[in-house]
Order: sequence, then C-alpha cells, then structure tokens
Amino acid sequence: MPGFKGTTRKFNKKQTFGRLMKNLFKSYPVHMTVIIICILIAAVGGIIASLFMPNIINEVMYPGMINGYDAVKDTLKDYLTGLIICYGIALLALIIQSQVMASMGQGFLNKLRKDLFGKMEQLPISYFDRHAHGDIMSTYTNDVDAIRQLITVALPQATQTMITVLLLFILMMSYSVWLCVVIVIATIVIFRVTKKVGGGSAKYFIAQQQSLARCEGFIEEMMNGQKVIKVFTHEEQSKADFEVLNEKLNDDAYKANAYANMLGPIIHNIGNILYVLVAILGVIFVTFDVKNPSISFYSFANVKFSFHVDAAFEALSIGVAVAFLGMSRQFANSFNQISMQLNSAVMGLAGADRVFELMDQEPEYDEGYVTLVNCNIAMDGTITETEEHTGKWAWKHPHKADGTVTYTPLKGDIRFYDVDFGYYKDKLVLHDVTLYGKPGQKIAFVGATGAGKTTITNLINRFYDLADGKIRYDGININKIKKPDLRRSIGIVLQETNLFTGTVKDNIRYGKLDATDDEIIKAAKIANAYDFITRLPDGFDTMLSGNGSQLSQGQRQLISIARAAVADAPVMILDEATSSIDTRTELLVQKGMDQLMEGRTTFVIAHRLSTVQNANAIMVLDHGRIIERGDHDDLIKARGVYYQLYTGAFELE
Repeated sequence: MPGFKGTTRKFNKKQTFGRLMKNLFKSYPVHMTVIIICILIAAVGGIIASLFMPNIINEVMYPGMINGYDAVKDTLKDYLTGLIICYGIALLALIIQSQVMASMGQGFLNKLRKDLFGKMEQLPISYFDRHAHGDIMSTYTNDVDAIRQLITVALPQATQTMITVLLLFILMMSYSVWLCVVIVIATIVIFRVTKKVGGGSAKYFIAQQQSLARCEGFIEEMMNGQKVIKVFTHEEQSKADFEVLNEKLNDDAYKANAYANMLGPIIHNIGNILYVLVAILGVIFVTFDVKNPSISFYSFANVKFSFHVDAAFEALSIGVAVAFLGMSRQFANSFNQISMQLNSAVMGLAGADRVFELMDQEPEYDEGYVTLVNCNIAMDGTITETEEHTGKWAWKHPHKADGTVTYTPLKGDIRFYDVDFGYYKDKLVLHDVTLYGKPGQKIAFVGATGAGKTTITNLINRFYDLADGKIRYDGININKIKKPDLRRSIGIVLQETNLFTGTVKDNIRYGKLDATDDEIIKAAKIANAYDFITRLPDGFDTMLSGNGSQLSQGQRQLISIARAAVADAPVMILDEATSSIDTRTELLVQKGMDQLMEGRTTFVIAHRLSTVQNANAIMVLDHGRIIERGDHDDLIKARGVYYQLYTGAFELE
C-alpha cells in the first residue's frame, strides 16, 4: 500500500515482555504487589482439594465405612471447615485481584494512550510522510487492545496457572516419586509440542497484526478518497486492491489460529494419556504394595504444608493414589489453560512491540534556545520583556559565552542563503536558493508542480531541516530559534483545508487559543467570512464535523484564512490559498487577503498569476532552482518564462 512502512526491527519477545513488565511495576508498584499476592493465594486455593483429599479418604471415608459416621464426624467437620476457610480466602483473593487488575489495567492503558499521543505530537512531519495514517491508528486501537487482553486476562491467568503447576509438582513429588517420573516425561513432551506449535503460531500472529494495520490503513485511505473513487469509477479496482490485502490478512490469521487451535487438543489428549498411565500405575503400586521414596510434609492441623526428605520408603495408599489421579488431571489441564492464553500473549507482545516502536521514534529535533517574548519598546528603542500581552514581540537571545541576553524586535525579515534541501539525502529538490523577504513585502513563488514552491515554505517553518545553507529570521539563524516560538510567529493558510470537530468559533480560535470573541469576529470580517458564517444555523456556534463537510470548499477555506488572521503573525504563508475558491468568492476574499497581508512579510504560492501581480518580488522556480526573479513589470519586460506563463504560452502545470 502506498506510504505504508511495516516494522523494520526484529521482534524480540523477551525484551518486549521485560519492558512491558518494567513499565507496569514502575507505574503501579502497589497494584502489582497486591495482584501477585492474590495470585499466589488463589494458586494455593486451586490445590487445596489435592492437599485434603488423601487425608479425607484415609481418615474419614474408610474409617467411616468400617466404624460408622459417628466415629469420624468430628474429623470430617474439621476438614470441611478447613476447606471452606481455604476456599473462602482464595475466593476473596480472586475478587480483590480482579478489582485491582481492572483499576490498574485501565489506568495503564489510559497512560499508554496519553504517552502515545504525546509522542506522536513530538514526531517530525517526515514520520507521517513515511507511515500510513491508518497504520498509526491501528497502533492506538488494535495494538493497545491486544496489550489490554495480555495484561488483564492472559498474564494473570497464565501466572496463576504456572504457580499452580509448580505447587502441584511439589505436592505430587511428596506423594509418589515414581508416579512423578511419568509426570516429568509428560511435561517434557508438552513443552516440546508447545515450543513447536506455539512458535509457528507466534510468527503468524505477529504477521496478522501487521496485515491488519495495512488493511485498516487502506480502508482509511479509501474512505477519505470516496469522491475521487466514484468520480473516476474506481470502485472495482479499489475492491480488487482491498481483496489482496484482506486475503493476506485472512491467510496470516488462518495460519496463526490453525496452529493455536491445534495446540489445545494435542495437550488435552496428552493429558488423557497421562491420566490413564497414572491410573494404571496407581493400581499396580497399591495392589503390589510398591515402595517409593518418601518426601513428607510437616503437618499443620492434619494438613501437610512444608516438607522434608525422609530416607525411608513407604507404600502408596489408596487415598494418595486417588488424589494423585486428580492432580495429574489438574496438572494437564493447567498446561491446556496456558496454551489457551498463548494467542493473547503473543498478540499482546506483538502489539506492545509496535507501540514501543512508535515510542522509540526520534522526536523532532530542536536545538533552539532563542524564544519569542512579549515586550515594551521605549522611544529610544530600548526593549523590555514583559508578561503582559502588549501586541509587540521580540526575540530573546541568550548568549552562552558571556551570559548576556539581547532582544531583537520581531519584524518578519526572512532571508535564504545558498539553501540546498532534499527529502532524501541522495536526492535534492532545492538547489542554491537565495532570496529575501523584507518586513511588509509580498514574495510570490510560481512554477510547475514539483518545482519546490511548497518546500521553501516548509523550510521556513522548519518542518524539515536544511542539507546546506542558512535561513535567517530577523538576522537570527532559524536553527537557534525554538521551533514552537518560530511557528508561533508565522501564520499559514494551506491549500488543503483542515477543520476540526467543533464550532466555527473553535476552528477560528485554533489560530490563537486565547482569542476573544471580538477578535474572532474581526478575523472573520478580514477574511470576508463573516457574512456566510452569520447565515449558518447557529452562526459562529454552528458545529462542524467531518472536516467541515457541510460547508462548501470555498467556505472552508475562508474559515482557514480567518484562522490565520486571528493569529496576527508578522509573517504569513499562503500556499495556493485561493486555488479552491471560485472566481466570485476569490474577488470577495482578495480584499480581505490584501488587508491580512498589509504590514506583514508574506510568502505566496500562486496558482493564479492574477493574484500575485502586486507582489514586491516574484520567484519563478524550475526543478528546485530560481530561474527568474523580479516584480511583475520587470518579468514581463524580460519576456522569459514568467512572460510565457502569463501570456499562456506555457502552463503552470
């Protein structure tokens, strides 16, 4: 899919799991401690029946059958009381664990989404050039949800089950070493099968996550381009392209689930075989009074808890044989439960790896230290910094060498010196560009698509950094100016209008978050948007959604121009700002545009040459080079490329 870049680093499950656990413990140390304690208690509760069963059979059932109920009722009561207490404690632990886990899980995911969004806002524009937006969205949705399933369901259950397996193994060793040998052999077989089948499953679950991201990215792109698709009757080709991606997703998902679904039945049947073997051997050991090493537990209230090794050999009792049979079933089922969580664990780790990949992206580099501050300017030119909004600005320039601070008035003087630039290191798109825009001047760029017009304005905003050369803003190298301060001093109107869900007023205020209602109305009037806004159902409070889909293209652009007007920046960039506006609307907005540009340094990318005739300087670009420069009259007299463009001998596109 165009623009999509899959993960390029190798997926390391251990490293990803360790990083995820480190973040969990760092963010919620108390919650994690409580959860672990509750899991331990619940795991012990899971084997309580196995602890009590031999004693109940040997001390209650058989004596009761021989001597009657009255002889064993007190003993039975003690065991039942112990069982009820133990199961009650285990149940309470599970309830506490579930509540704490819900709180921690949602809190962690909330923090994770905040961190993801915060990181995304720090990334350079080039990152979004290289990655499909649908792929990034998949990180917020599918990958984060996979992490939720991992930390709130799969991980606790798998941990509890593994602890149960360990406790069962210790307990079975205390009952019969010979029978435990069978358990060990079965465990080795289960581990080998899990590694073989589970490894194949993991590989395809990771591929499934990546294919899902591609699929969603394509769907988002097609949703955004529905009008174009229908205009060019591209529906069938779009469906064909989607089917290719969807088939790849289906194939990866099928293979992942085929492996995963195979694992459960295999382990279940190994458990059945184990159950039969333990039953046969148990009967043999009891019938023929086979002796085996005794590993006995110290007893507490007739229930065995801690153990010591005894050199003596003892025969297997019927109670122990029956209990061992139940434990072997529980042991095999525990592995089956772990295998059932394997899918969620692998998908969660794959999702975590994609989340961490985004989090590990290099943020937009900003080495600037010159800031933009409010100031007062005295009659003698002395500049004093102030916290109050005075409408006057200055560049605050600290000098590291001597510790002094100088203030330079913000005028909007921008100059390029021998600038080279390429989006890729081995392919330059601008060559040796030198130009200047003095305060209050209007500089226009004309040329064919791909000539480098928009690239120049992107460099002023420092969306990208130079390959060579310098750009100075009021005499200061823009690399020394903090990017937020630099961009705050520049208003911009793009050819592609972006309106956000909210009121018309909110969208205009986007240019200046603390703008008053009066300033918003004034900006709307400057852009000649006031009349149509007041005719909307709720005027300035009309809700917009879907990128302002209920407005015409021209109306959306007028709101965008009003947004730039309310910012009141000394430098203005107009990237073909009127190209989407019809001729009648253009005439209405041109006066407002002239008023907006008055007193400001303005860089205009021209689609219609009629809009730049009054520019102080016109730069004609061709393949990243300025081939002509001058005002309209000079260029017409020169009878070069601009003249041919103006007279229609050449076309801009």
